[in-house]
Amino acid sequence: MLSNTESITSAYLLPPTTMSIATAAVNAVPYLTLNNGARMPGIGMGCWMGDDSNEIVEEMVKNALANGYRHIDTVIDPVFRLAVGIAHPFTFATISNAARVVGNEERVGKAIRESGLARSEIFLTTKLPNLAHHRVRESFEESFSKLNCGYIDLYLMHWPQARVGDRVLQEDEHPTFVDTWKDMEKLLNTGKVKSIGISNFSIKNLEKLLPRCTVIPATNQVELHPSLPQFELVKYCQEKGIVVTAYSPFGQYKRIFFEDPDFISVAKAHNATVAQVAIAWALQRGTVPIPKSANIGRMKENISLIHLTPEEMELVNNIHKKPGMHRSLVRFGDSPPDKIFGWTYEQLGWPMTTGGIVVA
Repeated sequence: MLSNTESITSAYLLPPTTMSIATAAVNAVPYLTLNNGARMPGIGMGCWMGDDSNEIVEEMVKNALANGYRHIDTVIDPVFRLAVGIAHPFTFATISNAARVVGNEERVGKAIRESGLARSEIFLTTKLPNLAHHRVRESFEESFSKLNCGYIDLYLMHWPQARVGDRVLQEDEHPTFVDTWKDMEKLLNTGKVKSIGISNFSIKNLEKLLPRCTVIPATNQVELHPSLPQFELVKYCQEKGIVVTAYSPFGQYKRIFFEDPDFISVAKAHNATVAQVAIAWALQRGTVPIPKSANIGRMKENISLIHLTPEEMELVNNIHKKPGMHRSLVRFGDSPPDKIFGWTYEQLGWPMTTGGIVVA
């Protein structure tokens, strides 16, 4: 097994009590070394802003790069519009049925090319959508062509569940996520992508995947914030040499911890925003937050880093224990309350019940 044995290295992987505050100086965004030696900036800019947001995303990426961001996370969203009939936000159809993928890779690539920065200064991530697990190479080449940036730094399997046409495949149906990963490993031989990883994988599904890997995933991108700290998953991944990336680090449709008095007190102690506290907490855990904002002021605030004390880290660590706080804060399209894109919480390995509430 090619475990890409070089360990994850960053000052932020040290326990908070021993971490050097020098690495957390304002705007000193840390880098993490992935298990294949590639270096990834410790804060990214998420680019999915919803359908029909291409112009906003292009401007957002240009502004982000101009203001110090060097990690751009984009996506082919698994959302299809039918060429005929009534369009629905989460209606799926096959490419052969003249559907189109909703995504923003072309605009992201354009913003990168026009940034004036050397390509080597930018870390670019994109993803394999659910409905392309049976055509990994073709989907990758489409993304590569749309981005038109010379190479992709990190290519992720967006979800473990595959969708073919209008049907979600079950765990034992081909292509399984192991089959898909095997095809993704082959992409490394093209010279067009430097690292491959996964997203939305639980310990349960990692236990199925890892024994059958030739290449260990470099990262696992999951929902992660003080209401959903996922301590066990983070510990498991870090022990396996897998960097955890945090999407929706502030929550999405709800940001309930932003209103928590303990959380607010930490922000006030640093004369900082609640968002800066969430980012500091993520970084000091050794995870990589990827916030998104089209507001230049908030962009700048989010990479103006503060350092939390061990006591403050512990305070934030325990916020999820408060009544009604331990839950997902992301809406996954029009998925029913007990499923995510066709799989149950049990199939995903998420310890949740209806509505994304975490169960003990």
